[in-house]
Amino acid sequence: MKVVVLVSAGRHPVTGRASPVPVELQAIRLARLLGAAPSGLHAGPKAEAVRDTLGHGLAGLAHLAIPDGDDPLPSLVGALTEMQPDLILAGRVGCGGEDSGQLPYLVADALGLPILSDAALLAPGEAADTLVVDQALPKGVRRRVTLRLPAILTVHPAAPTPLPFAFAQARSGRVDTRPGIAAPRPATDAEQRPYRPRPKLIAKAAAGASAADRLKAATETAAAGGRLLVDPPPDEAAREIIAHLREIGVLRGNG
Repeated sequence: MKVVVLVSAGRHPVTGRASPVPVELQAIRLARLLGAAPSGLHAGPKAEAVRDTLGHGLAGLAHLAIPDGDDPLPSLVGALTEMQPDLILAGRVGCGGEDSGQLPYLVADALGLPILSDAALLAPGEAADTLVVDQALPKGVRRRVTLRLPAILTVHPAAPTPLPFAFAQARSGRVDTRPGIAAPRPATDAEQRPYRPRPKLIAKAAAGASAADRLKAATETAAAGGRLLVDPPPDEAAREIIAHLREIGVLRGNG
């Protein structure tokens, strides 16, 4: 089975240093458990940002060189069209970039392939072109799905842990760098606004209530409470914090 793992340039959430994305390393482990020798695919300005993934089980790494800030989608789609893999694995979400989690779905749409999210375990199917996937659902529930290949899977953090890092394998691993497709990232019309707490719906009615009472309870809202201060002066912010602490009983008296 020909397996390609999409790897991205991640950053450690605390130190900010370049580091592999854990869920992508788990994708490499899943491919190894299938008996495949997965190859990595990365589109970005530098290959050094993802070289460490070679030490976690990748057989090789293809680096598509594109300018910093460009859209990696056209380069990835072009390379995958040429490679024709049976299975494409990707992380559930990146770490250190925009982290929208949309890239695997955009790749699947461009290639016309089915996509299944949150894979936790993989096994070969009864037919040669099928794959059995244990999909992780909320509250620890698992669902077994038989998927026809080729396909794209995103990997859930509940998948098996990554393989231990092998320094010698990371140093000897081959990185094939070739030009990618320069494509400026499309502009977004995002708007930043101060956070505003939204009222929560109360969907609870007394036992034996009428349909009208249940409808009223389901559409009734609760008061949000508190005050929203946008860029207040330090003295006013301090007074509001002290007043709130006294209201909830943390502080007592006027001292």
